[in-house]
Order: sequence, then structure tokens, then C-alpha cells
Amino acid sequence: MRRIGRRDIVAAILIALLAGALFTSPPLQTLQGLSLDILTALRWKLIGDRRDAASSPVVVVAIDGETYNTPPFKGSPTQTWTREIGRVLGSITEGGAKVIGFDVIFPSSIEQSEIPFGDASLGARMKGFDRDYLIALRQMSDSGKLVLGEVQSKDHPDRPYRAQQLAVKNNIRALNVYTDIDDVIRRMPLSFSIEGKPVPAMAAELAARALGAQPETAPSGATELSGYAIPSAVPNTLTLNFRGVGRDVPTYSFADLRACVDKGDRDFFRRAFDGKVVLLGTILNFEDRKLTSVRLSGGYDGTPGARCALPAPAQAALQARSDIAGVLVHATAVRNLMERDAVTELGFPLRTILTIVFAALAALAACLLAPTGAAVAWLALVVVYAGLALALFERAVALPLTEPALAGLAALAMMIGFRFIIADREERFLRKSFAFYLAPEVINSMVTSGKMPVLGGEMRNITMFFSDLSGFSSIAEKMTPGELVALMNEYLSAMTDIIESHGGYVDKYIGDSIVAMFGAPADDPDHARNAVAAALQCRDRLEELNDNHPAFKSRGLAHRIGLNSGEAVVGNIGSRRRFNYTVMSDTVNLASRLEGANKYFGTTIMASEMTVNQSRGAYTWRELDTVRVQGRDEPIRVYEPLADMNQETQEQGLRAATYARGLACWRARDFAQAADVFESAAVDDPPCRYFAMRARALAAKPPPADWTPVNTLEGK
Repeated sequence: MRRIGRRDIVAAILIALLAGALFTSPPLQTLQGLSLDILTALRWKLIGDRRDAASSPVVVVAIDGETYNTPPFKGSPTQTWTREIGRVLGSITEGGAKVIGFDVIFPSSIEQSEIPFGDASLGARMKGFDRDYLIALRQMSDSGKLVLGEVQSKDHPDRPYRAQQLAVKNNIRALNVYTDIDDVIRRMPLSFSIEGKPVPAMAAELAARALGAQPETAPSGATELSGYAIPSAVPNTLTLNFRGVGRDVPTYSFADLRACVDKGDRDFFRRAFDGKVVLLGTILNFEDRKLTSVRLSGGYDGTPGARCALPAPAQAALQARSDIAGVLVHATAVRNLMERDAVTELGFPLRTILTIVFAALAALAACLLAPTGAAVAWLALVVVYAGLALALFERAVALPLTEPALAGLAALAMMIGFRFIIADREERFLRKSFAFYLAPEVINSMVTSGKMPVLGGEMRNITMFFSDLSGFSSIAEKMTPGELVALMNEYLSAMTDIIESHGGYVDKYIGDSIVAMFGAPADDPDHARNAVAAALQCRDRLEELNDNHPAFKSRGLAHRIGLNSGEAVVGNIGSRRRFNYTVMSDTVNLASRLEGANKYFGTTIMASEMTVNQSRGAYTWRELDTVRVQGRDEPIRVYEPLADMNQETQEQGLRAATYARGLACWRARDFAQAADVFESAAVDDPPCRYFAMRARALAAKPPPADWTPVNTLEGK
């Protein structure tokens, strides 16, 4: 995780403020509506609506396709339907409906027709045609159970014709809807100003009559209905809650109800309409269709109610559509008001603050994490936040969804750009500048702290690794400079890759020698085991290069490796102007001496007893001798690693056992017997050959009585 500084924090705050202000600004106001649409779709898809449509306090009487195709309405102009409408509405009222609202407007009457018909106009000949209809309207209006609809407009108002207005005594309410700037209906007006006085809109009027209350203005300015403070993000509006996406409202075909009146089935009207708010409107595929918050989830034109007289028309299963019939919009508004289920939206200040906080979290993730990790964090944050928003939306509280998500994404992108162009430029420069001189852990520490490395060190328990190519000077004399450089680059690269793959750090190259440490800079409790593993793999890798690589063939390269474990000072060591991350101590010197000691025994790898002890029994070892190296008085036992524990070959096991017997005889001063044992394996084992020569010499000329079995090595 990346360390952040004051500059990063300031940048994150500014980016969050910018992103939050941008995505909640008026030009992007459509995002607020889109949040409602997405939440509505998610709720419907993931939760659904567990309410039974039959429990709805609102029902719709639909002038639908069936009505247009059923006699006597088939082929007849709608102006001639008024008498039948009056009959049906009368039966609905007798059935116990609380109130009936018109979402259809009859702006003219057949009695007003001036088309000539014989020696008079058609209207004159049809005089009295609407009488029964107007009487029905008058009776329902007088009982407070009827509200006609109108569309208010300065240019093209749409009102019922004059006789209807007189019949209902101007008991008419506006059907106008509130359309967002993207032409989607998400809110409904609560009232309109008519002649300077607030008059409830159709939905508010119907709900008020059903509840037996009048809309009032609370001290807070909110509209109240029967004690319910109607939430209004936009003043004087109701945010629609399409909990059932239209399927929560029963719909009855007007054609079936008209036939039911002829049938005289009063019980059906009582079962269907008792205690209900009834809306009369059209449900057609081509007329009065509205885009609403259900446009993403898909909406339905209600749920078909029970049938009374006519058989249900053959039709396909209900299909979701992006638009719904306008009468369902009013029905939803009425149900929201009666059930106190309107959506509560956050106001602009809270919406902006929430968006800024979300953007700040995304910017912080981009500060701390790599771009991929930051993107995953943003996605996880969006999922968690969407889950929270969905849970609240189930309770009719709408959190902004698209604004925070998009603001967070923008903040993420801007913060990543800021890091790439400004903040991380210095980090990249440091990494590039010091990559070839400092350990990766030191560079990481330097970048994390924001400070350049300084002189100093600490005591650490480590394992030192020294390697050197044997006889390389004579080989190099026979090569051109280009061949020599190519060979060394290939060799050092191969060995370095192995060392670093086991957690080692290459301190330096000295000609063809490699100095490496295990256990620093990174802590490694298994540094001894990893150092031995690296040494064995380096040995095998050089054999592969000699056999397969063109630059190594016929050169017979061999190297010697010395390993030693112990305490050492590690850190930035050098002058004040120039220093390296390196190591200093007797542990280092002994590892170097052991590398050189290999040439006496003819071995490739030699390790001290400290390394053997710290490798925790991971390998099979052969004890070579007890030696005293140059510059050190204390003798130490030295070993050769053969293979991983219990992985040695049968030949290696027999050779190690023979060597151990010979070494025991040597230490017991039985030099003749030791020489015989070592010579039995000396043909293909350089250490046995070396000891056989020494044993024969002492058998011929025994040492003094104070002799100790310690081999003092004169050279490095």
C-alpha cells in the first residue's frame, strides 16, 4: 500500500470537491432521475412486490382495445358512449366506490354537432342524448364521489364541454403531470394555482376525498394530507414510488362492466369497487403512453381484474413495456398518498455532500492502491453502496446512485492521472535511479517514507553467500573482450536470478565473484535454508550452461561457493556523498574464506557449522574437516551439502559414509587406516583424495603428541 502525503490529501480533497460539484450540477440533473430509474429496476428485479393487487385502494376502469372492439362501442364515436359511461359509473357508485376520477376528457358532445342532417343539424336532432349521462354526473358530484379531469395550458387547454362543467359544478381537477428535462415522469404535482388559489391536482384530490381530509400546508412548507407530510424534493410535487411497476393496480375492462350492468350483477360491483378509488381512463397501445421511472425495469398496464359478463379475450401474457398508460401514473400517485408510500429524495445539499464523500473515498483508494486495485475498490464500494441504497429504497428512501458512482469513477481517473503525472513521477525517478544500486526493500522504504537513504546500520542474523569462478583468469586470457562480457553477463544474470528467487540480495559483483546476503534487507527466518538451496541450484545451473549454452561450451567453467551464518551489521555504509546498502562483520570474512577453502578439498560448496545448524535439518551434509582459516584463530567445522534431506543418491550416501569413517580414523590418529579408507574412494572424490594424501604423509611421519585434528589453511 502506497504512503500518502499532505500533497496527496489536498489533491484528493480538491478532486472530490470538483467531481461532486460536477455530477450534482444542474446540467447533469438527469442523473438524479436516472438514479430513481435504476433503483426502481433493481428493486423490481431483486426484491419484487409482495403485495396482492387485490389489496390496492385504487382500481382502474379501462377504456381498452376490448372496449373498442365490442358492440355497441365498435365503430361508434366516443361522443356516443356517454350514456353507457353514465350507467356503468352509476353501478360503480352503488357498489360502494369512495370516489371516481376521470382521466379521460370529453371536450365535446354529439349534441353540439353542426353537421347538417336533413333539414336540421345532427346536434339538433340528438338533443337530450346526454341527459341521462349529465344527470348521473350531477348525482355523483353532489355526493362528492366524482371528479372530472382537465389539462391546464395557456395555449391549448383541454376541458370537459360546458354542460359537464355545469353538471359537476366545476368539480374538476388538473391532470397535468410533472415532466423532467429528459421527458420522463417521476413526480406528480400536488396542486395548481388557479385564480391565485392553490387547487389540488387530480391525484391529491382523489386521495383527500378517500381519506376524508383536505391537503394542508405545514409550518415547514410541506404539504400534509391526513397527518402525512408528503416528501417533496421538488417543491409542490410527489415523487412517485412504482413499487409494483404497474402490476399492483387492478384494471377492469369497460366493455365487461357495461355487459355486467346489463346482466344486473350488483354483487360484482360491490366486490370489485367497495371502498375503492376508481380512475376511468384509456389503456391503449397508441394513446396516452407515458415514460416513467419504470422505463428500465419495464412497466405493466395494471393487473386484469375479475370478469363479470364477457369472456376474457384471448391475449398473450402480460408484457413489460418501457412506457405505461397515463391512467396508471395517476393511480400510482393516489396509492402513494393513501398508503404514505411516496419516495423521499435527498435535497441538493445532502445529495452533493454524499457525492463528494463517495468521490473522496474513490480518490483515497486511488492514492493508496495501484490502479487495478483502486478500480476493484471503487467497484466494491459501488456494490456495497448500491446494496445500501436498495435497502433504503425498499423503505421509500432514495439515495443518489448514479451521481456518487460516476463522481467516484471520475475522481478515481483524475487521481490516477495526478499520480502518474505529478505524485508518482518522483517515485518512478527514485526507483529508476537507484534500481541498480540499492536493494528493492531499501527503495520501497525510501519511497514509503519519502526520505532519501542515510548512513547507518543494524545488527541482523544473516547468511552470507560468496562465489567465485575457479581458474577464470586463464580462461579470460583466451577470449576477446566482447566474448568475455557476454559470458560474464550471462553467468552473473543466471546466478543472480537464482539468488533473488530464494530471497537473497546481491550486495556486489567483484569481477567474476558474487557477494550476496540472505536475511537482509528483508527479514527471513529461513535465510540459512534458502542460501543453501540457492547454492545447490547455482551449482546445477552452471552445469546446465556448460552443457547447453554456446558461450559456455568447451570452457569447463567451475565455481566455488562459501556459506556462513551469523550476526552482521547491515545498512547504508560508505561516505556521506556516496554509499551502498551492504554488510560488514567477521561473518562476511569467514564466508569469503570458506569460498577459497573449497580449492583445498576440491569441493564446489562449503558451509560453516553455523549455517548447517540454522538450516534446520533441511539437507544432507558431509562433514569435511575442522579448519582454521587465515585471519581467524578459532577453528570451525566445515561441511558440504549433498542434497535435500533424504534425497541423496545411493552413491552420495556411500561416499559420505566412507568419508565419515576415514575422518574418524584421522581424528583418532590412526593415519594409516584413515589413508586406506580415503584411498578406497579417492578415484572420483576430490575430498577423499586430499585427505588420503595428508593421511599418508602423517602415517610416514607422525605428528607430535600435542597434535590436534585442525587443518590450518594458509591461503585465502
